Amino acid sequence: MGLRANAVAVLSAAAAVWMMSGTQREKPLLGLWTHESTRALEADVAAHPSDPEPTRALAQAYLDARQPGLAVVLVEGAAATSRADARVAHVYARALVDQGRNEEALVVEKRVVAKCRPVAEGGSAPSGCDAVLLASAMRRADILGELVSLGVEDAQAQPEASLVAYHNATREARVMVQ
Repeated sequence: MGLRANAVAVLSAAAAVWMMSGTQREKPLLGLWTHESTRALEADVAAHPSDPEPTRALAQAYLDARQPGLAVVLVEGAAATSRADARVAHVYARALVDQGRNEEALVVEKRVVAKCRPVAEGGSAPSGCDAVLLASAMRRADILGELVSLGVEDAQAQPEASLVAYHNATREARVMVQ
């Protein structure tokens, strides 16, 4: 009788633990803190598909939420006027980097630099190009160029080689004239 009572107690305890655990819910794709703001940005992109600013803002929000794939799909499916904007292309290049596609990101970043180069030369550049965007694009293009030359396609998968490429791209040489 004692053995039977112990078996019933153990089975009852196991059933109780199983019932209390229930089913687990999946985590949301985007964090809860970005859900409402992301929904508003998505609505803005849907309402103004040819305006590059909402597309850039939503792509940046996806990157902030660590969802570079959503940013890539958004930009690739955006209207031609949005894809042609230098600010959107700059964010797109960042999304490609986050996805481990450095060669493609380098090509996109070089296009941004070429489009915004007139800013450095004192000419008129397309809308969206300014000195800050040009400097950021030039710096990222230099780093990506080093990564690609070292054969690093995914910087997160090869952190040591990425560090070498970063140092190669950002080292400074100083000349002293006497």
